[in-house]
Parts: sequence; C-alpha cells; structure tokens
Amino acid sequence: MLYQLLHSFSETVPAFNVFRYITFRIFISFLTAFLVCLMIGPKFIEELIRKQLGQSIRDDGPQSHKKKQGTPTMGGGLILFAVLITGLLWFDLMSPLVWATMSITFLFGLVGYMDDYLKVSKKNSKGLSGKLRLTCEFLISAVVMTLLIKFYGFSTELHFPFFKNLSFELGWFYVPFASLVIVGAANAVNLTDGLDGLAIAPVTISAGTLALFAYVAGHHQIAGYLQIPFIAGVGELAPIGAAFVAAGLGFLWFNSYPATIFMGDIGSLSLGGVIGTMAVLTKNEILLVVLGGVFVVEALSVITQVISFKLTGKRVFKMAPIHHHFELKGIDEPKVIVRFWIVSIILAIISLSTLKLR
Repeated sequence: MLYQLLHSFSETVPAFNVFRYITFRIFISFLTAFLVCLMIGPKFIEELIRKQLGQSIRDDGPQSHKKKQGTPTMGGGLILFAVLITGLLWFDLMSPLVWATMSITFLFGLVGYMDDYLKVSKKNSKGLSGKLRLTCEFLISAVVMTLLIKFYGFSTELHFPFFKNLSFELGWFYVPFASLVIVGAANAVNLTDGLDGLAIAPVTISAGTLALFAYVAGHHQIAGYLQIPFIAGVGELAPIGAAFVAAGLGFLWFNSYPATIFMGDIGSLSLGGVIGTMAVLTKNEILLVVLGGVFVVEALSVITQVISFKLTGKRVFKMAPIHHHFELKGIDEPKVIVRFWIVSIILAIISLSTLKLR
C-alpha cells in the first residue's frame, strides 16, 4: 500500500524510484518485520499470559517437557502480525501471486488458531479433529490454485531439479498435486514444532532460500542464464520470504531455549503453508523434499511409527516425531535443536546448488 503510494511519486521525487526495485523492498521488508516483532513481542507475551493461553503438554510426551506446561502459546500470531504490517507497507498488493500466497498463509493460520483455541480452552492437546483440519487445508489450497490457473494462467507444468528440460504437463491434475505439496508442508512443520526453536530456524532457512528462488525465477535475464523457468511476477514473493525470515528471527528471540513463548498451530500451519506455496509458485515442488528435508524426516518418522505399531505392535523409534527419539536416547534438547539447524543449512546449500547444476 505505502509502496504503491511512494512509487507513484517517483516521477516528481526521483528518490522514491528506489521503491520499484524488488531488491530494496526485500531489505526493507526484512527490517520492518524484525523490528515489529521485537517491539511488540514483550507486550504480546504479556497479553497471552494475562489471558492464560498456555500450552498443554501431551501426556505421552517426554516427561522432561512437563515443566513447559503453561508456557504461552499461539505465538505464531506475532509472526503473522509482523508480516501483515510489512505487507501493507512494502508488498505489491496488485500481484495475484502475492494475494495467493498471503491468502493460503493467513487462512492456514486461521485453521491453526481454531485448533489452538480449542486446546487452550479445553486444557488438552487434542484440538480440531485431524480430518476436519486436513479438509479445510486441502479446500483452501485447491480453491486458490484453481483461481490462479483459471484467471491468471499459472503454469501447470511440473519441473524437475538437476535437469534443464525435464518437465511434465499435469493440466488440472496440478491442482490436487499442488494442494498436496502445500498441505504436506504445513503439517510437516506442525510435527516438527516440538522443541524450543526447533521448527522456526529451518522455516526461516527454507523461506530465505525460496525467496532467492523467487527472485531469480522472476528475473528474465537471470532465469535465462540459469536455464530455469521464468515465471512472470513471481519475484514479488521475495519480499514475502524476507519478511517471514525476519519475523521468524524476531520470534526466535523469544522462542529460543528455554522458550518464553510457543508458536502453536497458528504459527506452524501458516509457516508451513507459506513455504509450500512459495515452492509451488516458484516451480520447486520436488526440490522442497530436499530443502525441507528436516520436515520430511519428522513427518516420515511419525508415519513409520504408526504403520509399524499397527502392523507389528512394535515401535521403530523410542518416540515420534524423531526429535523426541533423540531426546530419549539422552541427547540434550539444545543439542538436538542446533544439530537440526545445521542440517537445514546444509540442505539449503544443496538446494541452491541446483540453480547452477541444471
């Protein structure tokens, strides 16, 4: 909003011409989101405590987590608020891709809010039923992707990393495929959110990497040089990615071990949703398996544990998701967290290498 206003004065005030550059708006979006988080974070936490919106800990979880009972949750609202303020200032609100990304993000956040509210109001860890939550997420994703394809002409081709010209035209089958990617990413992040700062750092690393992918895919010359699909307008997602990186870091300021606030499902579902959406819109759906490898392993550990127990009555891991398995093996929580961060950085570097390897 402010971006369009200032840009409209660029002919009379040449200095305002800087706002038309995506690179400038990436930096200013980052700074805005981070400062908003730091400024309102303490008051936000105080308000959560005043309303007694504390985390309910699973009875079947590690006993060491019982001390976290009552820690303020729904902190993902802080991240969403910071991004919303940043978006009103610096995002191109005329871009359909921006609207698509923000719609999925905030609607997923709404689903997460409902889940969190039921948990804190009933003082248990159940929340919304899994079927209802997944139905809402798939419906949101499918509607947004259908509108993009029908009215914006968004490509339904599926591209493969490490290959220059390998792609498949999925047609309308792209809608359920893209929806699966987005919903899968959201719920994988949700499963990862179990230790102080464990999920938010890989999320920020993934968002920053996808912001770079968005910038290069939206730049005709760079995309041509790297031989990746040029996607008109997708560069406008780069400031969004930067805002989520900054808001995530601002949240980590309070969420780092020992956490004074948890993100809750309002945070994990919305953050996973934005990562999945950016991967789809930048045509990196398959690469997300590598970039979000930490989330993939967390999700697979739960799936493996459930299938193994149902078929054989035995558990593969001491506890799922896998970060609890490492805890029960005697590895301290901070060490598990930092090691997962390190793996996320390595996976991001591998993902970025595909830009040149194609």
